[in-house]
Amino acid sequence: MFKVNDSIQLENIINEDSLKFLEKFITSFEERRKELLMKRVETQNFISKGGKFSFPDDKTIRESEWTVVPPPKDVANRNVEITGPVERKMIINALNSGADVFMADFEDSTSPTWENILNGHINLIDANKREISFENKEKGKSYSLNPDSKTSLFVRPRGLHLHEKNLTYNNEPVSASIFDFCMYIFHNAQLRLDSELGSYFYIPKLETAEESQLWDDIFTLAEQELNLPKSTIRATVLLETISASFEMDEILYSLKDHSLGMNAGRWDYIFSAIKRHRDVEGIIFPDRSQITMTVPFMKAYTELLVQSLHKRGAHAIGGMSAFIPDRRNPEITEEAFSKVKNDKVREAEMGFDGSWVAHPDLVGICKDVFSEHLEGKNNQIDYVPSYEVTDAMLQDFNIENASITELGIRTNIKVGILYIQSWLLGQGAAALFNLMEDAATAEISRSQLWQWIHGNASTNEGRDITAEYIDTLIGEEIEVIRTIVNSSKMLDEAVSLFTELILNKDFEDFLTLPAYELID
Repeated sequence: MFKVNDSIQLENIINEDSLKFLEKFITSFEERRKELLMKRVETQNFISKGGKFSFPDDKTIRESEWTVVPPPKDVANRNVEITGPVERKMIINALNSGADVFMADFEDSTSPTWENILNGHINLIDANKREISFENKEKGKSYSLNPDSKTSLFVRPRGLHLHEKNLTYNNEPVSASIFDFCMYIFHNAQLRLDSELGSYFYIPKLETAEESQLWDDIFTLAEQELNLPKSTIRATVLLETISASFEMDEILYSLKDHSLGMNAGRWDYIFSAIKRHRDVEGIIFPDRSQITMTVPFMKAYTELLVQSLHKRGAHAIGGMSAFIPDRRNPEITEEAFSKVKNDKVREAEMGFDGSWVAHPDLVGICKDVFSEHLEGKNNQIDYVPSYEVTDAMLQDFNIENASITELGIRTNIKVGILYIQSWLLGQGAAALFNLMEDAATAEISRSQLWQWIHGNASTNEGRDITAEYIDTLIGEEIEVIRTIVNSSKMLDEAVSLFTELILNKDFEDFLTLPAYELID
């Protein structure tokens, strides 16, 4: 029933036992996963026709008294978290960074070549055995895990919308989510239990409580099949879709025996807001740089997140600040430090229990901010603010002095093309123009351009944003790009895909879907 791409033989990951385990999850949940994806299409049709998101009519869960299972002692403190792809050197550096949590990411910051995915699982097994090391022979450098590292390892599988084409079941590609989860939990759960640790996950791209219930059922089946104590598996939900912000209580409730709270996934959330309202009359989003965490709809969703999570006894984790230092440029580094500190101070004062950074050099800044604010406590879950957040506030897209600039258009073009090129070359996280870009930020770039073209938008100087105008700017920016890239490999493919994504009348839900067909 299974067919595996045999170009890479890693039997210590994919073998008879792990496939038998995986099969139970595919037969139990695959049809349900597909049905939930169809409901996403129905939601988009509803919004495109002028519909509005709203809180569920049934208020039973929101208005009743309940809490999630308390966090384990080893992850009670999550003041600073760092994330990155599942490549070997990154895992070692992140676990040695001093962060409280490292999220090893199979999703937005990993290009899912078959080699990357399988090696990622090998790397995580070695990390859980605490035997991970890496040698860069070209540079004469070696890396190994610090024996004193206390950083907790979390894993983010790919989203429900993605598939793994290198492994088929009954001639259909398997769900990437189910594959990533099953391979990790099968090979690592007992290793972690032997160290008195649970298995911790981050769950991406959830849209509804029905989807979180699917994940909870997956966790429950895994605990049963592997004879794990209840609540061994814990998950933090990335709150990164606008529809999910209306069902925070319901999502938490469905996961209450496996919950480790929620994270404000800001970049995906902005992309989701643009995507869902891309063709809604009267809604045009401005330059990405103007969509800050203090604009109405972003402020409302983060306030509601802290309040909802703390009311239920769960962590509320702040979002990623994309600014990164440049060790060769002190001015850029100083600016990055300042911006990150200000961002984390704002989150700590809002009530978040910790936050994300994009670079090891920023770990200390974030840690110091939360340590000072919390005055020795692990978290501030006991602080429950009393915000009044309404349906309308979560959908208030009015941004003061909003504008679309030619600079903003050109930046989106450069970021989109360069990121896709990086992704096609097997690198899912890319440092571009002093920001750490992953699939989420690239999605903002291309979705904004699509909306501006198809929504008859114009620049602050009154220039109509037409397909012809954008095509001209793409041509000009390609010449700039060719002067700054180290290699032109896959650049033509990246330009072609990016242009197609923004000019086509039909909007592609995720750029990684067509891009996936161009790798391996």
